[in-house]
Amino acid sequence: MVRMETPVCDFGWPAPDFNLPGIDGKSYNLKTAAGPKGLLVMFICNHCPYVKSIRDRLVRDACDLQVHGVGVIAIMSNDPAEYPEDSFTHMQAVAAEFAYPFPYVLDETQAVAKAYGAVCTPDFFGFNADLQLQYRGRLDESRKEPVEGARRDLFEAMRQVAETGQGPHEQIPSMGCSIKWRDGPA
Repeated sequence: MVRMETPVCDFGWPAPDFNLPGIDGKSYNLKTAAGPKGLLVMFICNHCPYVKSIRDRLVRDACDLQVHGVGVIAIMSNDPAEYPEDSFTHMQAVAAEFAYPFPYVLDETQAVAKAYGAVCTPDFFGFNADLQLQYRGRLDESRKEPVEGARRDLFEAMRQVAETGQGPHEQIPSMGCSIKWRDGPA
């Protein structure tokens, strides 16, 4: 497991479009994933201990953001040939177990992760209603081990984006396991 941190937010960067198959049999793109007030694109997987430790909080925050008009989608870009726990079948099982309230889609070619410059799981990209990047930070201050009363960085930032179209200038990077590339890093 290689621990990585996300780069600083490139404010205003336009969201690359995609068309990816969901575990529910539907295809998703920017238009179908976005909410009226913005979009949270998350790169996650099933095997990463960082992602495993935040799944309950991720579901909570996604539900709360959807109430504020922010669409949420999770993309799995790891190579399941090397990490079988990240297979499509396991994606379906994990999503059912944790009642994911958002589409969970497979980036089989890893082209979407490369287009976004995703570096780790979890990696969060928060876009405003114009699909311009406004947040590239952590879920909350508790990282892997839950901390009672932890500041909900992602939720607070995306609520601000929904209300104002702008993300906070102070952002703390997310950290997690490296994306498992087929032929090495992008």
